Amino acid sequence: MSVIQTIRNKYGKIAGAVIAIALVGFIVSDARNGSFGNLFGGHDSNIMNVNGEKIDPKEYQLRLKQYETLYTMFNRGRALSDADRAQMNEESVKMIVYETMVGAQCDKMGITTTEDEKKELIYGVNADPVVRQFQIDGQQIFINGQTHEFDPQIIKYMEKQFTDDPQKIDPTGKLRDQWESVKAYVIRMNRINKYNALVGGSVYAPLYMAKRQLADQNSSASIKYVKVPYSQIPDANVKVSDDDLKAYMQKHAAIYTTDQPVRGIEYVSFDILPSSADTARSLEALAQIKTDLANTKEKDYKTFVNAKSDEANSYSEEYLNKRTFLSKYADTLMSVPVGEIYGPYYENGSYKISKVTDRKTLPDSVKLRHILVRTKDRDKELVPDSVAEKRIDSAIAAIEAGAKFDSMVQIYSEDGEDNKKKGGEYTFTLQNRPGIAKEFGDFIFEGKVGEKKRVKVSNDNYSGYHYIEILEQKGTGPSTQLATVAKNLVPSDSTVNAIYGKANEFAGKNPTAAEFDATIKKQNLDRRIGDNIHATNFTITGLGPAREVVRWTYEHKVGEISPVFQLGDQRYVVAKVSFIQDKGVMDITAANRPQLEQKVREEKKGDMIISQANGATSLDAIAQKMNQTVQQSDSVTLGAAYVPGLGYEPKVVGLTFSQSLQPNALSAGIKGQGGVYFITVLNRVNNPVPDQLLQQLAGRQRGMEENQERNAIGQLLQQDISKQADVKYNVSNF
Repeated sequence: MSVIQTIRNKYGKIAGAVIAIALVGFIVSDARNGSFGNLFGGHDSNIMNVNGEKIDPKEYQLRLKQYETLYTMFNRGRALSDADRAQMNEESVKMIVYETMVGAQCDKMGITTTEDEKKELIYGVNADPVVRQFQIDGQQIFINGQTHEFDPQIIKYMEKQFTDDPQKIDPTGKLRDQWESVKAYVIRMNRINKYNALVGGSVYAPLYMAKRQLADQNSSASIKYVKVPYSQIPDANVKVSDDDLKAYMQKHAAIYTTDQPVRGIEYVSFDILPSSADTARSLEALAQIKTDLANTKEKDYKTFVNAKSDEANSYSEEYLNKRTFLSKYADTLMSVPVGEIYGPYYENGSYKISKVTDRKTLPDSVKLRHILVRTKDRDKELVPDSVAEKRIDSAIAAIEAGAKFDSMVQIYSEDGEDNKKKGGEYTFTLQNRPGIAKEFGDFIFEGKVGEKKRVKVSNDNYSGYHYIEILEQKGTGPSTQLATVAKNLVPSDSTVNAIYGKANEFAGKNPTAAEFDATIKKQNLDRRIGDNIHATNFTITGLGPAREVVRWTYEHKVGEISPVFQLGDQRYVVAKVSFIQDKGVMDITAANRPQLEQKVREEKKGDMIISQANGATSLDAIAQKMNQTVQQSDSVTLGAAYVPGLGYEPKVVGLTFSQSLQPNALSAGIKGQGGVYFITVLNRVNNPVPDQLLQQLAGRQRGMEENQERNAIGQLLQQDISKQADVKYNVSNF
């Protein structure tokens, strides 16, 4: 105790001072990186600046939440994959830029969304389509059970329940969050939609252009030609310098100019793959399971399979036939006797064993007609069971007395207006069977053509009575039911650690660009390239979702080597910044050099071929001189850049119809896509369209073009307007 007291007395003030300094440092650091960043003159917490307008991270996160809700809603609750989420992040950034730009235009023009419009968008009879299609688990919830039409009163009822009894309708609060996200999205997008409609309404295709296009399509020509391919001159005979490449890029600046900064990397990937020990472990586990599955009773298949298999909800009572069983082992499993087990076999990343639990002769598809009387729609009681039973019995009695089936469908059936229009008819395939009510599916697939039956159905979606008649069954044949247990073949922790060790060793021993390059060459590693990386990217071609790599790339200089990045559970990556490209004409990089060299080499080869052909005064002379043959094309069309036999050669088409080239004259050399062409026009034919027909066709053509433009206006505007934005990205804040 005396020692402790001595320390307190002698060093207490020093310790207190150290703690105080540490706390101040922590607060300042937090302020620089948090909401007080601007106050301290340090880190800017905004994610980007669009024409001077700062975009707050909260706004960005709000957009992501809205898009995720919409994605989940329209994909039947399917969870976002890493790739989906990365794409959504990129699209969110693009939309924020576009909406910011359009919002400024809307403010100038006075385009707003009034309070009355907001109510109409959400609660009106003609509410926004996104509202009308609002779904939970793939089911539209604003559909009236009686009319089967959109009913805005259900929205008001739902919102009232959020306040009055949230535990009943939405105990987790998830439904309310989703609904609020959808409402915010719909209201925000209304101004954008108005702007798009305003511009779309101004789309105009001049009549004279439509007439010109029709005239071009009716203009044809026949030519003779000699094609001298670029490959006739060896690449070794053509020297290409960096000055040549730069001159070519300047000449074609529109193609080789970027409107935003880009980066490129070279990287080595250490793929996370299972080892032989991991394979042995999976097979050993299946060996024991195989014995247990052989002894499992029929009633326990579902419990056993779902407990033992690595695939969620593995067990299915579905019957598979040769058309629906999409497996390379289908033929084998279709011939295994009932009760026996096949496997283990490897498929889709897993080792599997399958027990044939049953085999039946079933149709591949069934056509039927039915009448439905509901007692319940989801949790909503419609009529008592006794009332529904009497109603369906009345329909059956009328049909048995001679009434037409489709007439009774119109009177009694409650399966929606669309089904009534079809006389109650449906066609189901064997693949559809698991999604059909069990009682319904059992009858239509296991009954006989012409058979009729009253079937009672009760499940979470609806309850009621069907009266069904089987009209037709096709593709009847053997169908097999399986109980399959899968064990995923995945790397163990020890395997993953070993792979990480290799990646970490590579990064540690090669801290410079020279060492990085030398080791790749010495060890014959696979050097991969990731180019055209933008600040807003969340993916890199070849790597998939890789936001951390993108961010690192924008924070480092050319030649710097990265630490080890883990990308999901697929790979470790060590990268080198290979190039940095700012706005403007692109630099020559390892990624674009091969293509540039090919283009410049073809330009030079073209000049050499034309020079070699000098002095020849006919196609025959050129063909003889260049060791080629004279060919003919009788279907060159002015309205098309593609020439049968030649391919995409717009320059050839252009000169064919140019008045500067007289018929039967020899053209100068044309440097095309696949080589140099020399042509002689044999004839040109113009098939004029009668004036009255031309007016009709041109009017139709004009209407089609205007509709195409209007349908694409949103995408076209986003591309064009976003290019005009002055955007500064804070890459580290994404």
